Amino acid sequence: MKTRTRVLTGTALVVALGAGTFGAVSANAAQSAPAAAAAAPAKKDGAVAGKAFTTTTHLTVDAAARAAQAALEAARKENQRVTVAVVDRNGNTIVTLRGDGAGPQSYESAERKAFTAVAWNAPTSVLAGRLAQAPNLKDIPGTLFLGGGVPVQAEGAPVAGIGVAGAPSGELDEKYAKAGVDALAK
Repeated sequence: MKTRTRVLTGTALVVALGAGTFGAVSANAAQSAPAAAAAAPAKKDGAVAGKAFTTTTHLTVDAAARAAQAALEAARKENQRVTVAVVDRNGNTIVTLRGDGAGPQSYESAERKAFTAVAWNAPTSVLAGRLAQAPNLKDIPGTLFLGGGVPVQAEGAPVAGIGVAGAPSGELDEKYAKAGVDALAK
């Protein structure tokens, strides 16, 4: 056989095998498609039925702004210059208010205190006390274990965090953060 004939014969053989394989794969896919459709029942509009979802509670933007404003006002009444941050359950910032004259470090500190409070569902002053037993806690990214962060809870579960920074002590920062939580209860 000449080289040209061998190449053409080989090509024809590859094409024939490929077509056979494709046909077999297509036939198998067609046979298993009804079984797959029956395994995942869905409504005509694409909605999934069953227990595939959960519902969570979130703080609205209006509520977060109201809480932040209440915390800022509590600090202002005592002539303190602070920043207030409110984060959601996942630690994402909803609102941050930097009060007049608040230090540049207070912005990030308030957000990190709010994140820490919601992540552990506890005031940061309590969490700061835990550092003696677990000093590596402070190495977790985004956290700040200083007084001034408090969780916002719904039915005992954390749904947000409020952090305040800039007052002369963590106790004062936490007092103002609690004023923010109290404003949500009204």
